Amino acid sequence: MVTTDGEGETVRIERIPIAAIAVENPRERSKASFEQLVDSIAKVGLKRPVTVTRAAGRSDGKAYELVCGQGRIEAFLALGERDIPALIEDVGEEDRMLRSVVENIARRQHRPLELLREIGALRERGYADGEIASKTGLSPTYVQMIGTLLTAGEDRLIVAVETGQIPLNVAVTIAGVNHEGAQAALAQAYETGTLRGRKLLAAKRLLERRQRHGKAYRNFDPEPTRRRVTPDALVRAYEAEADRQRLIVKRAEVTRNRLLFLVTALRTLYVDAHFVTLLRAESLDTLPRPLAALVSGEET
Repeated sequence: MVTTDGEGETVRIERIPIAAIAVENPRERSKASFEQLVDSIAKVGLKRPVTVTRAAGRSDGKAYELVCGQGRIEAFLALGERDIPALIEDVGEEDRMLRSVVENIARRQHRPLELLREIGALRERGYADGEIASKTGLSPTYVQMIGTLLTAGEDRLIVAVETGQIPLNVAVTIAGVNHEGAQAALAQAYETGTLRGRKLLAAKRLLERRQRHGKAYRNFDPEPTRRRVTPDALVRAYEAEADRQRLIVKRAEVTRNRLLFLVTALRTLYVDAHFVTLLRAESLDTLPRPLAALVSGEET
């Protein structure tokens, strides 16, 4: 089939055997998005052909090497197809790798670590941050800051940025300081209104996990499988929850004792007429209603 590309040039699309296409560095995809792709192709057909380049002298005998379209190939195989429409171009190894990465970055739905690994792959290939930005459509500032986090191995901060938990500039600030400095960065973000409410709480939990478990996700699995629950695991979980409940009770007891001490002290002070007069002079003679009830003895 003959068609034209976006610049008006004529290109030829051929249907070629899937078995003849070599896929270098295949990437894992989420099960949900893959099923959506299969369903879409089954209903409306292939909207865009895959892109391949001719291969020569491969030890596996493959006639083509994939430039972009791994997901479409896998979807065709899942539908029982043996051939697939393909745009055949003369693409060098460097350009083939770059185009594959750019296509993955351009996908609307991607997992955070996928995007960052693609940017990291381009940086490892020697591309400057400015080049990556121009080729991917990302802003130069974004690429530069992400590069800073990648160099520092800040997987947790990067994922937090990509999932909208914390702003990128706050993540970069945290990456360059110690734990106390990171806490100060969160405080500043709160004061400026950058982080408030649930996002602030999520950022605090992130810093605690980062402090406890490190910057990187070890053996990160984007789609973890369910683990079998063993009796020992249940016992450990029960013991951990019991310890947590005991700690809550202890904290409640400490708080109760402190409140009791405060109420007793206030009752003693309020008996002193000079103290009460001083409070009135300074307009400090009122208390929150619950505390006033305790001091007056209305609640015990």
